[in-house]
This record gives sequence, C-alpha cells and structure tokens, in this order.
Amino acid sequence: MNLETYYQSLSAEERALQFGVETADPLTGAFPRKRVVHAGLQGQVLPADQAQDIWQRLMAQRPDRTRLQTAYIHIPFCKTKCLYCGFFQNGTNQDEEDHYIDCLVQELEMAADQPRLRDGLIHAVFIGGGTPTSLSAANARRLLQTIRRCLPLANDYELTLEGRIHDLVPEKMETWLRCGVNRVSLGVQSFHTQIRRQVGRLDDQDTVLKNLAALKAYEQCAVVIDLIYGLPGQTERVWKEDLDALVASGVDGADLYQLNVFEDSDLSRAIESGRLPPAATTEEEANLFALARDYMDRHAWKRLNICHWSCSNRERSLYNCLARSHAAMFPFGSGAGGHIDGYSTMLHRSLLPYEAMIEHGQKPFMALIKQNDLQNLVDTVQQQLEQGYLNLDGLAAARPELAGLRWLYQLWEKRGLVQDTGVLCKLTAAGEFWQVNVTQTTLECMQYLLTGKNGLAMEGIAAQDSQKVRDIVARMKAMKKHSGGMTDKIRAMQLMAETMKQLRPDEIQAVMKHMMD
Repeated sequence: MNLETYYQSLSAEERALQFGVETADPLTGAFPRKRVVHAGLQGQVLPADQAQDIWQRLMAQRPDRTRLQTAYIHIPFCKTKCLYCGFFQNGTNQDEEDHYIDCLVQELEMAADQPRLRDGLIHAVFIGGGTPTSLSAANARRLLQTIRRCLPLANDYELTLEGRIHDLVPEKMETWLRCGVNRVSLGVQSFHTQIRRQVGRLDDQDTVLKNLAALKAYEQCAVVIDLIYGLPGQTERVWKEDLDALVASGVDGADLYQLNVFEDSDLSRAIESGRLPPAATTEEEANLFALARDYMDRHAWKRLNICHWSCSNRERSLYNCLARSHAAMFPFGSGAGGHIDGYSTMLHRSLLPYEAMIEHGQKPFMALIKQNDLQNLVDTVQQQLEQGYLNLDGLAAARPELAGLRWLYQLWEKRGLVQDTGVLCKLTAAGEFWQVNVTQTTLECMQYLLTGKNGLAMEGIAAQDSQKVRDIVARMKAMKKHSGGMTDKIRAMQLMAETMKQLRPDEIQAVMKHMMD
C-alpha cells in the first residue's frame, strides 16, 4: 500500500480536507477548515450487558508500576452556561450537589480496593467540569479527603481543581489548599469585561485580576488560566491586551485555546441572530495564534505543548501532557471519560442513571469502548505531535510499513507545515496551528498503511442527522427531568441501554454533543 497512490485516488475535495493544499500562506490556508475537535481512531462500542464484567476483570489485574497513571473526576454543575461551552450539564442546586457528592464518594470507595487502582500510583488528578470550584466548601472538603484516602497518590502528585474566578473566596480557597489541591486552573477566557460578559462570564477585569492575586498570595499552588482567541469582538488589539494582562497577572501558566463554534450551539445562534458580532474566521484565528506564539516566546514563557505555556517551575501541566499519552486515566463522576488497558470509557452524563447505577454498586457506563488495535501507536503519534514533533524513524522501527509516512511528511515540508531536522520532523508555526488536522491525517494514513482501511473523519456530520441519535437524546433529556422512584429510574436506564447498543462511536459522540445543548 502506497500513500501517493491513495492520494491520487481521492477527489480534489477529499485531498484538500485530508492532505491540505499548496498555498502561499500555510498558516491561514493549509487546510479548508478544521475537521475534528480531537484527533483519534474509532474503537468498538461493547454491548452494555458485557461492560460490567469486562470492567471488573480489568480492575482485578495488577498494574505495571513503571507506567504513569492519572484520574479524571467530573463535577457536572455550573452556575451559568457560557455561550461557547460544550460541557454544560446541570445548573447549580445544593440538594442535587449534596446527593451527587454522596454518589461520587461511593464510586471512589468502590474502586479503592481493586488491585488495578490500589496497587499502582496516581501521578495526576484532574477535577474538571462543569465548574468544580462551585462546590460548597463542605462538599469540596468531602471530595478532596476521599481522593486522598481512596487514590494511591504518588509523592509528587499533581491535583488540579478547575473552576472560575467568581469562586475565589477565602473559605473555599483555604479548603482546597488544606485538602491537597496544588494546581488551580481557571477559565478567564478574556480579561476584557465586555467580551467576557457577552459570552456568559460573570466578573469584570478588575475583579478577575484582584481574585487571581488573592489566590496567588497563598503561594501554595500553581495558578493557571485559560484564554480563548477568536471570541466575538476580540480584535487583534483586544487579544494583545489579553496577553498583556496575562503576563502582568503573575500566574504560573496559561492555556491558549482556539474558539470552536459548533453548529446549532447557543453561541452560533447568538451570532446568527445578530445579538453578538461574528466570531473570528479561521484565517483570523490563525493570525491571532501566530501573534500569541510570538508574544509568549518574546516574553520567555516556556512551551509545554501546543496549547500550554509556563512562566514558572511550579507549573508542569502534568495531567494535560499525560492525557494524550500511554498513561491510564481512571474516570469518576457523571460525564467523566477515561481509558485503561485498551478500553475507553464514557460515564453517564445524566444524573439519574449515574446515581442509580452507583446505588446498585455498578460502574455507571454510558459506553465502554474497545480501543482501536493500533491504539499504542495512536498514543505515540498524539503525544509527540502535541509536543510539536514526530519521530518517523521511531515509528518505522516499530512497524516497518510506517516508513510510508515519509512521503506524507515530505509533502507537508514542501507546503510549510513541518521541517525535517534530520532527526525529527518538527511542526512549523503553521503546522502548530493546524496540529489537530495534521494529527488526524497522520493517524488515518498510519491506519491505511497497516490495515488497508481508509477513512476521512468529518466529525458529527452524518451522526447528527441519525434517528437513533435523536431517540437517545430525547430519552436522556426526559430522564434529566424525571423525578420518579427507583423502579422508574431502572426502567428508563433499560430503555436507553437498548438504544445505546445500536450506536456507532461517532453517533455516541453526537449524543454527547446534543446533551450539552
């Protein structure tokens, strides 16, 4: 099998989407558009009636203690829904939060004595959401104490709590720090007051800077913020001001993310109705990316991966670096995802089935997926390209057929996406901006060279029109509103499980997206 022959067999449109195009400005025009949110190859969804047995067998095995491991814990509550966000599940409600933490503690306790978890080490824990900082101080204390009791934390563990500026009040901050949090990641998105508020953030710029300073003053954790480029109304001047405020804030690190505007999302509808100005085009986002890349370099911030930057030795971004590697990720909480020993997991996003399964002593799977047979190679490619390079000789040493990737990277070198150093292929600035496309195409070409299977991932297009997807979304949303007893909960779960058996991985992803609306 030959990549050049495969390339010639494609239509002009398919070639452009998968391999890109030749252009005088690869930064803005190397591909027609971004075609996936996260790169990867599909696995096989397993029947729901097999998931519990498979999971128990996995958790009964002894771990390889030479491998790094992580845990992801999901808190599915937010005070408000930001227009750009694809992770909103539930509004804040104290009674629901209290019961949810009861179930989450139970889920952690159920896993604590299982050999696969108990006999290894957890090097990084990420409490994400949702808005984990929205938890009451009492519930945060309960959860954090349970984590330290139930998870075998390594001596140099990283424990990240994700959240929002609005929650940086003394009682909460002191609880987090007393209970072992050593990294706090905050969604600033923009320091500009108008731009923040028009997409649903609560605080003005002065409050953001004041609260960041208050957290930094404890000097007990790495403080990291997220900024987004491409927001409605965010000109190059405003983006430059955001970067100036970032450097002046004194935080330890930052994640700089490209805005994704999903079809039929709240943000898309607000723009289409004229309530918000347009978001940046891909070309404009590319220029904002290049501005930030140059700015951070000139200010001596250290690149940890494509999106993550550090200005102090306190910030390691360990979890984020391990998430796209061979490291296991143990999932806990409604909406959590993970992957362990060749299997990927999606836990129920709806609280009712999640809580009902925990109460029955079961792992609350929405889906258990057997990963692609090439997953070890997928992890290697993803990890390296997240760091901005690819070792083609190393891949060819592992599987000689992968020497065929050399043709692809020579094509991309001519087009300005990579540079061959004689040892590695390094992404150029343009390659870094298009890194997700570069990674997805590399994985698809790797699969073609090893199996003869070709594919062109176009995320969510066909799946969103699926009647099966509409069926399960309707059932799950009905369950979220249902307040019946345990018998009703179990019946609803059974109905949903029947539909889930018929879904492909791309349709499951579409379900997840629709449940965020």
